[in-house]
Amino acid sequence: MAKLVGPQAIKQHRFTVEQYHKMGEAGIFSEDDRVELIDGEVVEMTPIGWRHMWCVRRLIRLLAGFAETSSGVRYEVDAQNPIALGEHGEPQPDLVLLLDPPVGRLPGPGDVALVVEVADASLAFDRNVKLTRYSEAGIPEAWLIDLNADRFEVHSEPASDGYRRTARYGRGERVESATLPNLALDVDEALPPKEPEA
Repeated sequence: MAKLVGPQAIKQHRFTVEQYHKMGEAGIFSEDDRVELIDGEVVEMTPIGWRHMWCVRRLIRLLAGFAETSSGVRYEVDAQNPIALGEHGEPQPDLVLLLDPPVGRLPGPGDVALVVEVADASLAFDRNVKLTRYSEAGIPEAWLIDLNADRFEVHSEPASDGYRRTARYGRGERVESATLPNLALDVDEALPPKEPEA
């Protein structure tokens, strides 16, 4: 891949998932490095603040409750672990609802029923880059929780250039999954308070 900068082209290298793993094994990234592979580029993830952490913890509990009560389908909630999206992508969503988690490999798009990104400072990147990659991969539903606006976005109907359908829910409303029957929750249950509780 080459990019034209000024009068000359600068060559860029896209890392594969295999190369990315080898860099980790070689110690290029430490345990404390928060990075993910997006379109062959190693991207530093934004720091997690208390509201983000609070929301993820609450969603783990709410989604786990759904997984336990869903009859006939085995779901598992996974938090902040990678999923395999082709040769050049291994993002780490905040939450994933997996269908019968695989053994011996990372989950891929066919293993994912729902992906969730909780965003404050990372909102533009999550919406414009990560959600598009999830849609391109065919993940049926993605939730984007916008902590700045106190809003849930439920994206469904994946296509090659993004999700075709979006529903938005604010405080006082009930979020309903577009693809998973009986998955619904109150927005207020999942969103953190504006200020820390005393």
